[in-house]
Amino acid sequence: MVYQIIIIICLVILMINLLLNLRSIRPLEPKNRIKKPAPLVSILIPARDEENNIVTCLQTLRKQDYPNFEILVLNDNSSDNTVSIVSRLAAEDNRIRLLHGKPLEKGWTGKPFACYQLAEEAKGSWLLFVDADTIHASNMLRYVMSQALKLKPALLSGFPCQLTDSIPQKIAVPVIYFIIFSLFPLWWLKQFKKPKPSMAIGQFLLFSSEEYRKIGGHAAVKSKILEDIWLGIETTKHGGRHLTIDLSSVVSCNMYSTLTLMWQGLTRCIFSVAAISSMALIGLLIVGYFLFLAPFYWLWNVLFIDTSLVLQAIVMSQVAIILAMRWFVDSHFKASVLSTPLHPIGLFFIILICTRAIAKQLVGASVAWKNRLYSNESTVE
Repeated sequence: MVYQIIIIICLVILMINLLLNLRSIRPLEPKNRIKKPAPLVSILIPARDEENNIVTCLQTLRKQDYPNFEILVLNDNSSDNTVSIVSRLAAEDNRIRLLHGKPLEKGWTGKPFACYQLAEEAKGSWLLFVDADTIHASNMLRYVMSQALKLKPALLSGFPCQLTDSIPQKIAVPVIYFIIFSLFPLWWLKQFKKPKPSMAIGQFLLFSSEEYRKIGGHAAVKSKILEDIWLGIETTKHGGRHLTIDLSSVVSCNMYSTLTLMWQGLTRCIFSVAAISSMALIGLLIVGYFLFLAPFYWLWNVLFIDTSLVLQAIVMSQVAIILAMRWFVDSHFKASVLSTPLHPIGLFFIILICTRAIAKQLVGASVAWKNRLYSNESTVE
């Protein structure tokens, strides 16, 4: 009984944290206007085997109502039709430029090296790094630039809407935002006058060109798999302000469209977290299990085995709080209606991936992503 009461108290605290986080992410202000002359924005897209995504990404970026931008796409040694697709679109629109990436150099991971090359060719006073699987509303660039010019952050990132077409996506992908908003005090980090790290999401990173080069750009995080998180840390380390906003109304992303891609991609990301501290990740796994998954086991137990009405009420309250927390996040980011009721399956899937990533880290194994092998600190072909 004491254990169950402790769990429900912890869940109430985490729900308060979640609600404060949702309230704190700054919404976009649609009425803001850009003063002329509008600064040049370089939209930078690393692309490796992105034939299924790059057309939609570029077509939506071409339709931006912001008056002054260029689009640079770097072909990162693709083996599919990415090059021919981008070449065709570049011939139709002189704002699009196709760059051909160099072979991956020793000591670099793939995406930072591609982004580094893009930044070297960019002409804009603002650099916007986006993933090739992102989709953009026509007013996206005007909205985010109005925020950036008004608030003057060194780095602006945020939370896109995560599209979920397949059943595996609907089950697992929304769990990621749930974990972030439940466990991390994003609202608290914003209270400090001195810049503190926030949540940088690599699907969308907008830098002042001056601030980007001040921190050393992607060369400062060249060996990192989760380069977005480390770029946020480097930004605040150099005294820059890091702003995290809600991008879900203007940016969406269709990541990990198949179960295989999801398994490999999430393993790669969590593997890099384990590289920082396996013990800390194990601690998070334990917390996640006891707070967000075990109550569903106990619900079955108390309904069909234990007859204590008080215990039944406590456990049912735990499950209700968890589902309410999921609903708050899922509804805010317009996740599938299946996501909330299938929470135990989604969380169990994430726990399996975390366990696999920790095991690989502990035995010194590598993880694969897009025909590259990622170890603790480097990437090899």
